[in-house]
Amino acid sequence: MRIKVCGMTSTEQVLQLDEMGVEFAGFIFYPKSPRYVYRFMPRPEIKKIKGKGINKVGVFVNATVEEVLDAVDDCGLYLVQLHGDETPKYCEKIANYVTVVKAFRLREDDNVLWKVKDYVDIADMFLFDTEGAGYGGTGKKFDWNSLKGLNIGKPFFLSGGIGPEDIEKLHEFTQDPVAKDLFSIDVNSRFETSPGIKDMDKLREFIAAVKQI
Repeated sequence: MRIKVCGMTSTEQVLQLDEMGVEFAGFIFYPKSPRYVYRFMPRPEIKKIKGKGINKVGVFVNATVEEVLDAVDDCGLYLVQLHGDETPKYCEKIANYVTVVKAFRLREDDNVLWKVKDYVDIADMFLFDTEGAGYGGTGKKFDWNSLKGLNIGKPFFLSGGIGPEDIEKLHEFTQDPVAKDLFSIDVNSRFETSPGIKDMDKLREFIAAVKQI
């Protein structure tokens, strides 16, 4: 199973993740986030990061098209994750230039297929996270049962407060038909010692267990 570790703020930690076999490192380009990457790293440093197999993902919230595309070029991003209220038309403009992951923040009563329907032909992948008061991850789980039995028809990232204790739950989720479209899991705050700084020992143990699923 692929893994994305989001909210990265250190070149050294990204390269450690690469050694562990993590496929995606997420960098948050949202100024209101405590993990806003430009607060920790300048653009040239982000661009220089080149691991053996890890890919850089830029996370944006209601940024302008120009801001996103400039960051893609300046930082060498492989994927763009749109985590705000971006319209299908907006997503299409970005998708003409780079691979797009459209994030959806889910509530318990959401009709998931209705929520994603206008983006199916535009976004390359989806990400499902928990609805919160603001934008970005909340560190809280949503009810994965809302996805079970669905035919998403698009590769998706599973996010929302995934922590070290969720290995069995993840294994169970992979047995459901919806998991045929599960592209990667996405972890962040549950593996931090402080915002943007990861507990690498905790991650190493979790990654080893996930790779066995």
